Amino acid sequence: MSQPLADRIRPTELDDVVGQQHLLAKGMLLRNIIENNRIPNMIFYGPSGVGKTTVANIIAANTGKKLYKLNATNASVTDIKNIVSDLDSMLTMNGVLLYLDEIQNFNKKQQQSLLEFMENGKITVIASTTENPYFYIYNAVLSRASVFEFKQLDSSDVKIALKRALKLLTKEYDGYTVTAVDDALEHISRVSNGDVRKAINALEMIFLSAAGKADKKVDITLDLAVQATQKKAMRYDKDGDSHYDILSAFQKSIRGSDVNAGLHYLARLLSAGDLLSPCRRLMVIASEDIGMAYPNAVAITRACVENALQLGLPEARLPLAQAVITLATAPKSNSVIMAIDMAMKDIETKDISDIPIHLKDSHYKGAAKLGGRGLEYKYPHSYKNNYIPQQYLPDSIKSAVYYEPGNNKNEQANKKYWDEIKKEKL
Repeated sequence: MSQPLADRIRPTELDDVVGQQHLLAKGMLLRNIIENNRIPNMIFYGPSGVGKTTVANIIAANTGKKLYKLNATNASVTDIKNIVSDLDSMLTMNGVLLYLDEIQNFNKKQQQSLLEFMENGKITVIASTTENPYFYIYNAVLSRASVFEFKQLDSSDVKIALKRALKLLTKEYDGYTVTAVDDALEHISRVSNGDVRKAINALEMIFLSAAGKADKKVDITLDLAVQATQKKAMRYDKDGDSHYDILSAFQKSIRGSDVNAGLHYLARLLSAGDLLSPCRRLMVIASEDIGMAYPNAVAITRACVENALQLGLPEARLPLAQAVITLATAPKSNSVIMAIDMAMKDIETKDISDIPIHLKDSHYKGAAKLGGRGLEYKYPHSYKNNYIPQQYLPDSIKSAVYYEPGNNKNEQANKKYWDEIKKEKL
């Protein structure tokens, strides 16, 4: 059993692949492509250990094509030429599927060497990359391939794979009794940062360290899980109070402009192996607590979050810390959440009348016959300062005010501008 456990339990059916339901659930595009056995050139983009290679293997098995695997880190144009030389052999009579891992490590010449065969269909290329393909893969290759993004796995998905691995170990090591406490599996799945391969490797290490005992009993405890992952166990139940308490303290610290506390709670989340929760919460904070006081905070936070998800831990701590510092030190305004919540409340509680007739769509034949739809609409860009007063809200709430500018430099500057525009004589 020298083959790694992660490879031994690799799924052979789409239904057994954990996560990636946006791609592999019934009715999804990639699932349909695979089941219809009409495989185009594709690029699988996403973090390590989330199923890219597994799905490529399943595709190869379903198509009957000869599968070749290359890793662009150490492959060369010569390797591609060697595959090309096999194209007309008996082994490749059903065609060739080339799985090219880490394609971003191929230079332009190496990537271009694939183009002729991608075009004529003699080689179907499935390339994978952990880097954004629109930055690292040349346009000529991108234009001949469909890009599918694989998402980082949730710890619950990883836990499913760990339980499957335990079943296989019990089956392979006849006579052994294997037990695992839930806290141990939870810890491994959480600190693996969505990487199934990393989680299973840790589980296998624990098993092998105890597999030689005379009583043939392997107890996978939290202490062993901590040793295998080299991450300390923290009081952190993703579905429990402590999880939400930390996230609450995290947001409230940033809202309160305490940059040190914000960094502290970020560190607690990351130390527990939770990367997704702070990413999501930071995106919320950028709009809920900073909002119109510093609108660029949304773009900066999104860039930091995307970088963090691509880097993974431990490097992800850097862009996320940058986001925390940016948000904690930025001016604050809750005018965005107050405005949209008031509008939503009106939708839920009031009898909303019809859209004003001059705002209705008039870009179709016969609109003028339906009560003059859109005929009295005034196009603001045709007027001074690109503004002309007219009613936009339905009659029943035509005087409603949802947005109140916050007391900060940016919103007050916007308010002053519009106050001046709207008081001018037209």
